[in-house]
Amino acid sequence: MNIIRGLTTVLKQSFEPKVTIQYPEQERPVRERFKGRHALKRYDNGLEKCIGCALCAAACPADAIWVEASENTDEQRFSPGERYAKTYEINMLRCIFCGYCEDACPTEAIVLEHDYRLSFQDRRDAIYTKDMLIDPPAPGAPETPQQTEPGKFTRAIPDMEDPL
Repeated sequence: MNIIRGLTTVLKQSFEPKVTIQYPEQERPVRERFKGRHALKRYDNGLEKCIGCALCAAACPADAIWVEASENTDEQRFSPGERYAKTYEINMLRCIFCGYCEDACPTEAIVLEHDYRLSFQDRRDAIYTKDMLIDPPAPGAPETPQQTEPGKFTRAIPDMEDPL
């Protein structure tokens, strides 16, 4: 009797639609709140949003983020503030994708995107540098560093300049 019940279950399941998808040919869409690969954002005028405050590193429970700040000058301006992140590194082997870095950032510079395809050949490949994380400038926006007039800097709002 148990064999017949078992065979009935198997036969019933064989006509059900399959739930397995053939990755990587088919990809399941990610949820809206999914936290994947990190990205450093820019303003529309090409300046970096990251001001090198290292609040993301302080908020990280896994100690996966390392930020080294440097001063902006009129000849080389990376961000609208006084400082910028000279070095920004995330050790993806330590990251637990909690999103605390995203919550702690006052300028919304670090964002956890929807990219989940992360693979590494060795430990060195798992450390994402600023060049790997930062988004390219918007079309028509200049690259950083930018040169500004002495005593002025371009804010994130286009066509607006304020003295320092």
